[in-house]
Amino acid sequence: MRSAVRRNRLQRSERRNGEHAESFRDAVLDLPEAQGIRCASVYVSRPFEPGTLPLIEAFAARGVEVLVPRLGTGLQRGWAVYTSTEDLVERSPGRPPEPSGEMIPAERLADAELIVVSALAADSSGTRLGQGAGWYDRALADARPGVPIVALVFDDEFYDADERELPRQHHDIPVAAVVTPSRVIRIGA
Repeated sequence: MRSAVRRNRLQRSERRNGEHAESFRDAVLDLPEAQGIRCASVYVSRPFEPGTLPLIEAFAARGVEVLVPRLGTGLQRGWAVYTSTEDLVERSPGRPPEPSGEMIPAERLADAELIVVSALAADSSGTRLGQGAGWYDRALADARPGVPIVALVFDDEFYDADERELPRQHHDIPVAAVVTPSRVIRIGA
């Protein structure tokens, strides 16, 4: 399934992805959970993923401290504070862009009042299909209980769990909401 999603994502045009990124930004910023926050965690998207740079920039413009993933050796998890798009650099082939700033400890995720995670697919039960390495599943253990976790996926990557339930393992942390370019789906609402 991961391979099929990745292939499909490569078919989207840069222009279309840019339009979707603006839709993702607007939908997340409109969430009640995004109002008045001081710190958010948002992944930095690669060109074929649901775009997050407009969202990150909008949070930063509001004075929200944005924590972005910073990968250490292997799958070591940590964070860095976003300062500007010019500071984001792809440090290793296939990895998302990262800021040059200091790597801050994984536990810093506990400061985030909203967490936006990457996903290849999501379903109506809150299951998120990640990239397959389990990085976010381990990282989310450092989030404060009850902090909303939001997954971004394209419309065709969201499934009704009654019709097509995604596989969930014991360590998978469910999301509270799924945002697509056309709608917001609240899990359990």
